[in-house]
Amino acid sequence: MRAIHYREIDGSGGFWALVGLLALLLAAGLTAAYFMEHIGHIITGMSNQVVWGMPHVFAVFLIVAASGALNTASIASVFGRVAYKPLARLSGLLAIALLIGGLAILVLDLGRPDRLGVAMTHYNFRSIFAWNILLYTGFIAVTGWYLWVMMEQRLNRHSRMVGTVAFLWRLILTTGTGSIFGLLVARQPYDEAIMAPMFIVMSLAFGLAIFILVLMAACRAGARPLGDETLMRLKNLLGAFAAGLLYFLLVFHLTKLYEAKFSGAEAFILWRGGPYTVLFWFGAVFLGGVLPMLLFWLPPMRRSRAAVGWGSVSVVVGGLALVYDVVIGGQAWPLSIFPGMQVSSSFYDGVVGYYAPSLPECALGLGGCALAVLITLLALKLLPFLPETLADEGN
Repeated sequence: MRAIHYREIDGSGGFWALVGLLALLLAAGLTAAYFMEHIGHIITGMSNQVVWGMPHVFAVFLIVAASGALNTASIASVFGRVAYKPLARLSGLLAIALLIGGLAILVLDLGRPDRLGVAMTHYNFRSIFAWNILLYTGFIAVTGWYLWVMMEQRLNRHSRMVGTVAFLWRLILTTGTGSIFGLLVARQPYDEAIMAPMFIVMSLAFGLAIFILVLMAACRAGARPLGDETLMRLKNLLGAFAAGLLYFLLVFHLTKLYEAKFSGAEAFILWRGGPYTVLFWFGAVFLGGVLPMLLFWLPPMRRSRAAVGWGSVSVVVGGLALVYDVVIGGQAWPLSIFPGMQVSSSFYDGVVGYYAPSLPECALGLGGCALAVLITLLALKLLPFLPETLADEGN
């Protein structure tokens, strides 16, 4: 394998224009968080039935994608696939940036960001939320350590060991995120242990799709060669992850359909849920799985770079639809407080919750995404994360 030379990206006029646009989106997100904090959640679409709104959709998506974005580096160092080594630095950077963006949304959306210090110093270890604080902060530290080992030539010999630690940590992190939903037994659309491994497959698909889009955009903007061999390898891997996610969705819903107590919740998601049903079938299934596989593997488009780009966009959009369906749709279905009993009162018992995202919620979510992209851009400008060339061998 030829020597790899890394170099910072150039700061052209288009680069700084993009930085300015992202800064405006970030400012809009911070402004939205300010109004939500001082006026209250009355200006949002959230209610006592749907307590996690659109910001949580963006946050969960970014956190899950952060784990999967590190997959390229793991393949290179842990599994010894040398062809992925030039991409490892960008993989680690993107993992940290996505996680910071997702956590920023969570901190600003939960209502009392001033009490974050209490949450980080007083733990209830019977709560999966407490464990996730340790997992998230630990992931940033371990991935930062991993990047240091990769970028400091004298420490390169330790990259396999540190990469293995990062690989195991991200598996545990994503398992913890999936367990938040899988262990909420009162929410019938959740309440399945298979949600933990399903979230791992979600992370692999979402993270790799974002990684491909960032890689293609960075190479195109910086006029850096990106070989077909590298891109097609990533494309085939993303297609496999999209197929794997469809398999887990199939097993998840067939399992719940088999259990009689979940029949109402499953009917709501699969065919009686209105927008949630549309998001599941058209968003999660078609855009997130079927369409990318068609774009990646049908003979006329198998070698098309445009198909790789649009397929990756489709996975991202389908992933957002799936997370929306999980987070919002799972809350909209009424709680089962007394299983097997009929409950009737004036407090929305048995009533499907209504939710419509508000402008401040969307602004906060987009602000977190802008923060993740902004961190990535500035890091690429200041430090050598991207190789000078990713052309195929012999070119």
